[in-house]
Amino acid sequence: MSYVIAKGFSFSASHQLPGLPDGHQCGRLHGHNYTVEVVFGADELVDPGFVTDFGNLAPLKAYLSTNFDHRHLNDVLQEPPTSEHLAAHLADWVVENLEPSLTGHLIRVRVSETESTWAEYTPDRLR
Repeated sequence: MSYVIAKGFSFSASHQLPGLPDGHQCGRLHGHNYTVEVVFGADELVDPGFVTDFGNLAPLKAYLSTNFDHRHLNDVLQEPPTSEHLAAHLADWVVENLEPSLTGHLIRVRVSETESTWAEYTPDRLR
């Protein structure tokens, strides 16, 4: 793909990771101020020169706000609520629910729990 854009979103949520050794800090109930970055690409631009209009990503913001913000992620996700699983879940949601109405295609989703850590997921069609 020749052109790439990205947009960031944020939400706050709690989680607790199962299956960790006793005393592991992530096994305790805790929360993060998550950031989510979605990256889209296209070979050609559409008028007036967009991969896709950033305004067309508003449904993702609404999805995050309704389903994840100030929620306990263990109650939201079917998998353990790691950043990796969250990135995959959001990528799948974008491909299924948002991408059909966009002119660009999802390249990846990046989820950060802190300023210094992140997990990234690339949809299957691009791997």
